[in-house]
Amino acid sequence: MKANGKDYQKYSDAIDQIQQGNDAMIDLFNEMEDDTELIGFDQNVVDQIEKAKIKFGDDAVNEKINTVVREMLSWLDLEGVNSKDEESDGS
Repeated sequence: MKANGKDYQKYSDAIDQIQQGNDAMIDLFNEMEDDTELIGFDQNVVDQIEKAKIKFGDDAVNEKINTVVREMLSWLDLEGVNSKDEESDGS
């Protein structure tokens, strides 16, 4: 294919933009982490949560579940245990 200087520059710029887009996509791919469930709810519990969210709204149900779980976790001795985030941060 023949091209003049102006056409050559257009194609060169387009290729550069594609390359930059590919680099950004590769960076996103490399930064991905496995999506593992934090809590494995039984299907019955999942169904009840979905119904509650329909009736009371996402925020209200999320707040109630967080309150219950926070209280339950306060009963456990977790002193000296680091979370994955704390370990990766060097905390």
